[in-house]
Amino acid sequence: MRIADRIQKLREIMIRENIDYYVVPSGDFHQSEYVAEHFKSRAYITGFTGSAGTALIGKEKAILWTDGRYFIQAEQQLEGSGIELYKMKIPGWPTLEQWLMENMNDGETLSFDGRLFSINQYKEFKNIEDKKNIKISMDKDLIQELWTDKPELPKEKAFLHDVKYCGKSAKEKIKEVRYEMKKMSGESYIISSLDDIAWLFNIRGNDVKNTPVVLAYAVINQNEATLYIDKEKISTQDEKSLNLEGVTIKNYEDIFVAVKDIKNSVILDPNKVSGYIYKQIKDDVKIVEDINITTKLKAIKNSTEIQSLKDCQIKDGVAMVRFLKWLKENVGKQKITELTVADKLLEFRNNGELFIEESFGTIAGYKDHAAMMHYSANEDSAYELKQEGILLVDCGGQYLDGTTDITRSFILGKLTEEEKRDFTLVLKSHINLMKTKFLKGTSGSNIDIMARKTLWNEGLDYKCGTGHGVGFFLSVHEGPQTISPVPNKVALEPGMILTNEPGIYREGKHGIRTENVMVVVEDKESKEFGQFYKFQVMSYCPIDLDGIEESLLNEEEKEWLNNYHKETCEKLIPYLNEEEKKFLGKVTKAI
Repeated sequence: MRIADRIQKLREIMIRENIDYYVVPSGDFHQSEYVAEHFKSRAYITGFTGSAGTALIGKEKAILWTDGRYFIQAEQQLEGSGIELYKMKIPGWPTLEQWLMENMNDGETLSFDGRLFSINQYKEFKNIEDKKNIKISMDKDLIQELWTDKPELPKEKAFLHDVKYCGKSAKEKIKEVRYEMKKMSGESYIISSLDDIAWLFNIRGNDVKNTPVVLAYAVINQNEATLYIDKEKISTQDEKSLNLEGVTIKNYEDIFVAVKDIKNSVILDPNKVSGYIYKQIKDDVKIVEDINITTKLKAIKNSTEIQSLKDCQIKDGVAMVRFLKWLKENVGKQKITELTVADKLLEFRNNGELFIEESFGTIAGYKDHAAMMHYSANEDSAYELKQEGILLVDCGGQYLDGTTDITRSFILGKLTEEEKRDFTLVLKSHINLMKTKFLKGTSGSNIDIMARKTLWNEGLDYKCGTGHGVGFFLSVHEGPQTISPVPNKVALEPGMILTNEPGIYREGKHGIRTENVMVVVEDKESKEFGQFYKFQVMSYCPIDLDGIEESLLNEEEKEWLNNYHKETCEKLIPYLNEEEKKFLGKVTKAI
């Protein structure tokens, strides 16, 4: 069925149900960034497959909102659908809420599935209802009726993550959570976000591709810790192990009854718990709204996690070097496409000890495809690589001892002057942030300019953040820390993991990004000026020297690059054969 036909069918259902506007988000019942196939309703109704976006279907108008990572992709995928693209966070484009406030008429009904929207999103809709003579309805899943072959909820088994990798038992983590609950005067605590639950109970699963989480809810109080999960996913042995950690297992759907029984006070994250659950809590219960306690705790990796991450980054670096050697030696000699690149990277990572799966679908964009930040190749779109231009590869792995995320722009042949200049400017931006030292209390939004200033001086920019947190054998995107121009009050602290990934994206030409993972560590301290922090690199893979215009690098930048390549050799050479060692030495020579 064509997208336009699906929208027409949805409109027929809306007319039957007396609904004027229906909102379809990208998330699941847990407000996840990446979701199981069962929850991809927005992709089904719009044809747009990016991970972020919200669709609004009216009786006459249909709109999709998405962010700067996906503007080019969305324009292409929405063509001919009758759906308009609205650009998020760009001046002149209204938000969904602004559009509804300005365009809904008296007596009209706005509907959505309340399980798919956070409390804060629900409150935005409620605010519109309070200010205008409209009605909101949050108990209808209209896509369910339309999507007749919708995938079932995932049923794969969950498993426990060994403490030898993550450093703390579930019992220890629950104790830390209860300590924080007391400080916040909350008797109960509802957790809905899947990565928080996975971290707290040291449980992992296969319910979301590339993110080892399991669909679940949790409620913690001072006497009980209850995990709400499909019991068929938990083995008898794992349930006994969790029981010994002080955890009770109940059925997934029981959460909706449990929240009705909560008394006195409850803590919850209004960006993660659904509006539907919020409405089940009794009116006399005091609700303490704050970022998840678990989110703040898991953001700061313990010493065992950091060492595990260092180990897994070396394995990942070895895979990247082997891929780079294969690419450089075979491009132009055999047929290699963007899809081949993804397959080959997976093959090399599969040879690494403790590897489980990719941490996200590999982005392999050649030439102008790389200008789409989150481009995804398919059989119809995949370019064949030639001995010219730039190939951008953004990829990562899920290992039992960590999660990786790395981007390199590989030079396949002769470059234009513009391509070489852009490559070098991106490298300068990356180095500037990597070398930044900052005072305790500094947030990521305070230092984002350290990456962008090189590009801004040239009248260039990139329409996304500079860096994000990374989970520990969890989501490749993890908060609360970020490096972005968007205001963020979360201070960067030792043990926090972040990416460093500035880029330049020229539509119709090329895309260039250089990304490493880094950890915040202590630097200088004095009584007079306080504690300073800095970044320590964790990713090891050569930066392609063939793309660098040396005259644009100053001596400090050259020194950083040479030291980085020297350290890359020291870390990876013990795991390479003689041919691979020679290749690595060649591509990391000092400049």
